[in-house]
Amino acid sequence: MNAVHTFATAGRVLRQLSHDPRSIALMLIAPSLLVGLFAWLFSEQEGVFDQFGGPILALFPFVIMFLITSITTLRERRSGTLERLMTTPLGKADFIIGYALAFGLMATVQAIVTVAFAVYVCGLEVTGPLWQLGLVAVVDAILGTALGLLASAFARTEFQAVQFMPVLVFPQIILGGLFMPRDQMPEVLEAISNWLPLSYAIDAVAAVSAGDEGWDLYRPLLIIVAFAAGALILAALTLRRRTA
Repeated sequence: MNAVHTFATAGRVLRQLSHDPRSIALMLIAPSLLVGLFAWLFSEQEGVFDQFGGPILALFPFVIMFLITSITTLRERRSGTLERLMTTPLGKADFIIGYALAFGLMATVQAIVTVAFAVYVCGLEVTGPLWQLGLVAVVDAILGTALGLLASAFARTEFQAVQFMPVLVFPQIILGGLFMPRDQMPEVLEAISNWLPLSYAIDAVAAVSAGDEGWDLYRPLLIIVAFAAGALILAALTLRRRTA
């Protein structure tokens, strides 16, 4: 991997995004709107938003960054941009990591906006420090970015990229502990949930909400980072120059 090529790729992606206000709005505003809708839905039921608002902060940025990253990266291949770039000294790892840096920066901004909206506008209350909640949201969004890059390496069309949602995203939402504590699930489903990264994202949010620190918080965060790194490595190894 060449650092110059990687940062050049990240800069190019950010410049492209700056000319796409709809994608920027989707990344930065949509999660806050969804969190606000959720808070409004349970505004008459005291304590419900405080109970589920944290896990929702792990969910919405993850899903949106997955969609944006997978579709945008796939367009690079379908348009022939990636094939042209591969005739230069740019390597697959440079391309993947450059995209990860660019969308990781957007994920960080997205997480800050979403957490601030949830806490200061929707009234979400957490026991732990606010910066820890922001850190978890950033890591979750980066995980969505990494899995989106991995999905784009296998998909041939934007529609196929969206079809990865039921495979990579929906099972994690169902089994991640949002609807039922994982230790109360049937043993087989609990075992499956232990291999799903979003499960640890929800665990990390729960730790912040409860005011837990140390290994209770950083263990799930480290597991999420490991999953994201593995997804990026696999994406670089399986990336094709074109979709045909």
